[in-house]
Amino acid sequence: MKEFPFFLAQLTTFGYVAIYFSILFMRYRAGVATDEMLSFPKIPFIIIGLLEALGVVSGMYSGAMLPGPAIPILNQTFLLWQLAFSMLILGRTYSLNRFAGSFLVAAGVVLAVTSGSEHDQLLSGVEFVWPAMMIASSAFQAVASVLKESVFLDAATRLKGKLIDIFVVNSFGSGFQALFVLLFLPFLSNLKGIPLSEFPSYLKSGAACFFNIGANTTGCDGSPTLPLLYIITNIAFNISVLNLLKYSSAVVSSLAVMSSVPISIYILSLPLPYLSEGANLSPFFVLGSAVLMVGLIVYNFSWPLKQDSDIS
Repeated sequence: MKEFPFFLAQLTTFGYVAIYFSILFMRYRAGVATDEMLSFPKIPFIIIGLLEALGVVSGMYSGAMLPGPAIPILNQTFLLWQLAFSMLILGRTYSLNRFAGSFLVAAGVVLAVTSGSEHDQLLSGVEFVWPAMMIASSAFQAVASVLKESVFLDAATRLKGKLIDIFVVNSFGSGFQALFVLLFLPFLSNLKGIPLSEFPSYLKSGAACFFNIGANTTGCDGSPTLPLLYIITNIAFNISVLNLLKYSSAVVSSLAVMSSVPISIYILSLPLPYLSEGANLSPFFVLGSAVLMVGLIVYNFSWPLKQDSDIS
């Protein structure tokens, strides 16, 4: 569905809303989420929803124009943005190990996507705006994650030491994210070169591509199986991370997420079904990925688990 990234983004966004609110409802019925938690001020959730909507939209559009293996690499700039905004918004100070880990992540990103001969450069022939937009997407998500952490810190005070249920944060954040995605329709139409008056036709074509029906289904190979698998897997992955965060710590969940990076890079480089061709990974790409992983390890283990306060 390369020609319909926004359509797929909408399905994913509203899928999150449905799943998160369903889980929140069950937790409310079970007494885990309380009325006091649900009455938490909604302004932070509105801001979080706006930032996540910007992140999803910019990430989906740039992702459609980038080589598959470059996407998880560029997304790792999230750590650098998170470090900067955490210092700016929360007034955090960090150890030398965290700065070193962040530097290694940045070095790994640069090495992986720009080093080597012109022929081997992963982003060779790709306009600068697309990797820049993907990096900006990570920045939006990083600010949202820092604001989520501030919500948890504020809730601990408001709820007299009791942490707000994580599904309250994610449900309302996802709900406002979906709302802002809808409000962005005029801008998105212009960005895609589609007049707003023709947008219903675009959605209709996107639905036809998703279900792989109709006369014009170019670029819709594998639909609806592949898009559905993407949505289901993405939601299941996020729920698993939330569950891991609940029973362990933010450091453990973060490390689990980041450890999937080299696996996804390798898989996306293969000549998989429905992909036009696999990507050749140069030695520089492999070296950059290794440096990136070392940076992630240094970053995540720079503080003891009992001192960890990262919530994402």
